[in-house]
Amino acid sequence: MPAIASRALTIPASPIRRIFDLAQDLDGVIALNVGEPDLPVAPHVLAAGARAWADDVTDYTPNGGIGALRAAIAGKLARDNGLAVDPDQVWVTAGGMQALHQVMSMTLDAGDEVLVPDPGYVNFSMTARHVGAVPVPYRLDPDDGFRPDPVALEAAVTGRTRVLVVNSPSNPLGTVYPAPVLEHLLAFARRHDLWVVSDEVYERFTYGVPHVSPAALDRDGRVLPVFSFSKTYALTGARVGWFVAPPQWSALLRTAQEAVVSCVNAPAQLAALAALEGDQQTVADAREHYRANIEAACELLRGKGVRHQRPDGAFYLWVDVSHVSGGDVSAWCERFLVEQRVAVAPGTGFGASGEGWVRLSLAGTREDVLAGVSRIPSAGRVVASR
Repeated sequence: MPAIASRALTIPASPIRRIFDLAQDLDGVIALNVGEPDLPVAPHVLAAGARAWADDVTDYTPNGGIGALRAAIAGKLARDNGLAVDPDQVWVTAGGMQALHQVMSMTLDAGDEVLVPDPGYVNFSMTARHVGAVPVPYRLDPDDGFRPDPVALEAAVTGRTRVLVVNSPSNPLGTVYPAPVLEHLLAFARRHDLWVVSDEVYERFTYGVPHVSPAALDRDGRVLPVFSFSKTYALTGARVGWFVAPPQWSALLRTAQEAVVSCVNAPAQLAALAALEGDQQTVADAREHYRANIEAACELLRGKGVRHQRPDGAFYLWVDVSHVSGGDVSAWCERFLVEQRVAVAPGTGFGASGEGWVRLSLAGTREDVLAGVSRIPSAGRVVASR
């Protein structure tokens, strides 16, 4: 039997998915482990997708996406993100994950290194490995509010470093970087001549602080922003995302996109167009729902004396369970699932520094959120959320 490609064997498995799979065999589980919005898709979005199927709008589209959608995204970027881009720079992808894969495949050769946040979204490392690159973590310390440490960043750079991944609002932390922090990161990238991959999937969900796109502060075209319709419009299964590329990439991307997916299916793109151009009340309602869930969960954890990172964005809660996890939070999460019927994501799934922490998704119903959080053991101390 021929051997499998060696790089495929280096792709780390997702501990989040392990909890997800274990939960499928149990009854009565409260699912706080996966970032799945528990809100209905807006009717006009569903209608646009259904109409496309009914009208047999099922032919190929241009590699970069339907022209009207690319133009609408360019308009949204100008209006909401302070980015002036030509529609030809917008590339529609099969979800934010394919956008991430595409930009990494365009910027990383085999053996190159990419700086990824720790704690950070596990798929950053998975995607880097998938294209043959090496993920190198840069630590985000809770004592610094989980903001990048300049010393740690400098220590992580080598002659093979090509890409810096920035994620704001953060999954799993909910941190939102202000402009001065982003300016520092861009200066660091310029100093070492790095591409900056900016994951902004949770851009529409911030609470009391603005979202700032790093590309709006970029002076030399090194920032590659990645976005998605999945979380904003509860379209996780539709698989529509996008990224913004430098103008000189257009010819190369037509070939690269053709080699991966050719194009995203037309009905999903038309649903995404309707989402972007239609009424945004469902997005505002979702933001309020998540904000209220966050407030209620944090209040409950404060009463239990459990340390946690109060998020300024996204819809996750980063919770310290080191008082009960015994140095192996993955094993504790499995016991917690079996014994308490609550599924949470182990912090080590987001990097080594996540030991002793768990990520809770607060995108579900208030009832489920409070029921799940109430089962986290008390710490017997008085703490304030950060």
